[in-house]
Amino acid sequence: MLWAGWPASGFPFILLIAFIPLLIIEEQLYQQKESVRSFAFFKHAFITALLWNLLSTWWVLNSTIIGGVLAIVLNALFMALVLWLFHIIRIRTSGRLGYSSIVILWISFEYLHLNWECSWPWLTLGNGFANYASCVQWYEFTGVLGGTFWIWICNILLFLLIKNLFLAPWKNSSGKTLKLLTPIVLFIPIIASLVLYLSYSEKKNPVSIVVVQPNIDPYNEKFSGDFKTQLNKMFDLANSALDSSTNYLVFPETALTEDLWENDWNGNFTMPFLKNYLTEHPHLSIVTGASTYKAYNKGDIIPISARKFTGSDESYDAYNTALELNNTYPLQVYHKSKLVPGVEIMPFEKVLAPLAKLAFDLGGTSGTLGTQKEPTVFYSPNSKTTIAPAICYESIYGEYLGKYVQKGAELIFIITNDGWWQDTPGYRQHLCYARLRAVEMRRSIARSANTGVSAFIDQRGTILQRTSWWQPATLKASLNINREMTFYALHGDYIGRYASILSIVIFIDLIISIILLKRKR
Repeated sequence: MLWAGWPASGFPFILLIAFIPLLIIEEQLYQQKESVRSFAFFKHAFITALLWNLLSTWWVLNSTIIGGVLAIVLNALFMALVLWLFHIIRIRTSGRLGYSSIVILWISFEYLHLNWECSWPWLTLGNGFANYASCVQWYEFTGVLGGTFWIWICNILLFLLIKNLFLAPWKNSSGKTLKLLTPIVLFIPIIASLVLYLSYSEKKNPVSIVVVQPNIDPYNEKFSGDFKTQLNKMFDLANSALDSSTNYLVFPETALTEDLWENDWNGNFTMPFLKNYLTEHPHLSIVTGASTYKAYNKGDIIPISARKFTGSDESYDAYNTALELNNTYPLQVYHKSKLVPGVEIMPFEKVLAPLAKLAFDLGGTSGTLGTQKEPTVFYSPNSKTTIAPAICYESIYGEYLGKYVQKGAELIFIITNDGWWQDTPGYRQHLCYARLRAVEMRRSIARSANTGVSAFIDQRGTILQRTSWWQPATLKASLNINREMTFYALHGDYIGRYASILSIVIFIDLIISIILLKRKR
C-alpha cells in the first residue's frame, strides 16, 4: 500500500490508510501483552518497511548493487526499529502515551535522516504527495514533515475508527468524537490546500531562461569522452533557443568535464571559451555544473576530505561544483554540500577512514568530496536577480534550500545528472520532489538534467514544461522571481526539532516506567 501510494505513478491518498494493517497487528500483540523481548512485531514491521523500500527505490541498484542493497536494507531496518520502539513504549507504559509516540518518533527519525551523514530521506512520508502538489500547498508553512504528521494522524484516526466500530459501534463518546474528528482531519487540509492553490497569484517579474539537456551517457561517454565535443554540443543546443532577451543559460550537473583547477581558473580551455561566448552575449549569465579541484600549499589547513596526489605528500580537494559566469561579477562558485552517502562521502569518515577506498564509483570523481559550510547565492548582472544553485541530491532537502532563500535567492536552479538510474522511477521521483521545493519556498524552478527530465516549475509546484527521457533537448521560458519569504523558508524543519525534543521526553518516561516496574517486582 505504501508503494502503491508513492510517486511517480502512485495514488498518494492510499498513504492515509497504508499503516492500518500494521496498526491492527500491533494492537493484537499489545492486547496479548506480547513480551517486549519478543521480535514478533519487529518482524512484521521489518517486512513492511523492506517491501516499501524495495518496491519504491529498487532503481538504486542500477547505479550500484552494493550501495543499493545497503540503502534498501538499512533504511528498512531503521524504520522497523522505530515502529518496534513504539510497540515497546506502549507495553512498558501501559498505553499511557497512546499513539502519539509513533507520530513523534517517526518524525524524529525523518528529521535525523535529513541531518546526519547517512542521510537518505528519499522516503520521507511527506514526499508522497509530490505529484499532487495542489493538495499540499500548506507545505509553505510546514514543509514535508507536516505531510508526514498528517499521514500518520489520518492512519491512526481511521484505525481507531475501525477499532471502535467493531468493538463498540458508536455507543460511547469516543466513537462520536472519532466520527466527527476523522473527516475534519482528512478533508480540511485538502480543501485548504486547493483554496491556496487556486487563489495563489505570482507577481509578474519575469526572467527569461534557457535550459539545456545534452543527454550525454554518464557511464560510457561523459567522463571518458572529449570535453570539447561535449561543450560544443551543449552550446549548439543553446544557440537554437537563445536570443537577445535571454537572461540565463543553464547547463546540468558536471556539464564541464575538463579538469578545472580553482588555483588557476584560466589555465584551461573551458573558461576562456565561456568568457568569449559571454562577450558575444553581454546580457547573459551562464549557470553550469563542473568538476573542479583545489590544490593545497604547505601551511594550509587540510580538510579530512582532501586526497593525496599520486606519489606525493601534497593534497588536493575534489568538488562537485556550480558556477555562474557573467560580464558583471567575478566568477561565482558553489561547492555541493549535501553529498550522496557512499558515492560522494564516506559517512563518519574520521571513524571509517580505512573504508574510504570502497566508495562506489559512478564515473567521474568518486570518494569523499570537498564541501562548504554555507550555501552560496549567485547574483545576476546589476543584482537584478539572485539564484539558488542546488546540485542534484540537494533538491530533496527543504530546510537546506531555505538557507538560500534566507540569503535572498529569488529563483531556484536545480542542476542534476539522473542518468545513473536509467529509465526507472528514480529520475521521475526526483523531478516530482522538486515540485514540493517550489511550494515550500514559493520560488519558481528551472531544472537542467544531463539525462532524466529537465523542466520549468512555477511557484505553485506546477510543471510548466518538461523534456523527454534520453533525448537532447532545449527548453525556454520566462519564470517570475519572488522576494517574499515563506514561513517554512524562515523556520525550516521546526516540526522535526520539536518532535526530537518530545522524543527525549518519551525516552525519559520509558526509563522511569521501567525502573518503577522493577521496584514493584
